[in-house]
Order: sequence, then structure tokens, then C-alpha cells
Amino acid sequence: MRLKDKVALITGAGSGIGRETAILFAEEGAAVVAADLTGASVQETVDTVSSAGGRAVALTGDVTVAADAERMVLSAVESFGKIDLLVNSAGLSSRHSSLEGASPEEAWERVIEVNLKGTYMVSWYAVAAMEGAGGGSIINLASVMGLVGYPVGIGGGFNPYPPSKGGVVQFTKTLAVDSARKNVRVNCLCPGFIETNLTSGLTSDPEMLEKLESLHPM
Repeated sequence: MRLKDKVALITGAGSGIGRETAILFAEEGAAVVAADLTGASVQETVDTVSSAGGRAVALTGDVTVAADAERMVLSAVESFGKIDLLVNSAGLSSRHSSLEGASPEEAWERVIEVNLKGTYMVSWYAVAAMEGAGGGSIINLASVMGLVGYPVGIGGGFNPYPPSKGGVVQFTKTLAVDSARKNVRVNCLCPGFIETNLTSGLTSDPEMLEKLESLHPM
């Protein structure tokens, strides 16, 4: 119960890391606002939390839209009285089904928009709410691909995903310095490849999976 009496907003909570984070935070005692672009998927997350005795509400919205980002933060305050934690887990890769048939320019703009601008937008409103409540914590999801170069076959080259996550890393650093005086901590996680819907296009290919596994010591 390390998060007892805490209120957490988690974006991208309809699947993958976001969903598992919502479930774990609820198990640790937090009240959770689970937000995602897709209503059905995020409701599944909330149902899982509720069936285990946790507290959670579902919210549908686009993290790249200012009004939606603000509404996510306000929903936490209105539903549970405050916001202590924000996990920016909403993310998109150029292999996502929603970008099928998109031009390189369209894919670049949407991935940067979701991964970097979305993190920025929700954090903007969260910091203000946290400062007014005495402080809080923001956790941004970046990627190992935001730290090192990758070959084209695995996602390098002109893939917008690594630059978007590199931007999240740098944004985290600057926001952490600026928000420290407001008693708001800002940290960043840079996972390796994890088997989620985001990476299914890679991990479903046996040859590609072998290459990916060779890059991970554990």
C-alpha cells in the first residue's frame, strides 16, 4: 500500500504499460484516473481494477488536444479531490495500425505529436494542479531508443519514434529542474522492448524477435 490515499492519472491506460501501471497503482492503494484515446479498452482496465476492489474511473481523450489534456487533470481533482501522480504512458509508433498507409510526413507528425506534445500538454496542466496542492510526481515513459541509435531494420533511420522519445528524455530533464521549486518531481523511464500491442508488429516476426532478444542481456 505504498500509494495509499494517492490519486494517479495515467494516460495510455487502455493497454500495455499504461494498463499494467494502472492495475499496479490501484493494488498499491491509489485511486486511478485511467485515460486513453479508446473508450472500450480503458473501460476494460477500470473493470479489472474495480473487480479487484480498487478505485478507478475511465476517461476518453486525446493527449495532443489541450482541452482533453486539461479535462484529464480536472477529472482527477473532481473525482478524487486532488492529483498526486501523473504517468505519461500514451504513445504511438510508426507501425501502429492507425498509421497504416500514412505518408512518412504524416507518420512523423502524428508520432511526435502523441509521444512528445502529448507528454508536454498533460504535464502542463498537471504541474499547475500539483503545485496548488503542495506537490506531486510525474513519470514520463520514454524508451531506450531515445538514448541510443538503432539500425534501420529494428526501428532506426527515419523512424520518428526514437526522436520522439529522445525529446521526452530532454523534456523530462528541463521540467524536473523547473518544477523542483514547486515540490513536483519529474522522472523518466526508458524501457527496452516489451511485448505489448505497440511492439506486436516486431515481436510477432520470429527473425525480428531473435534480433531484439540479442540486444537485451536479461
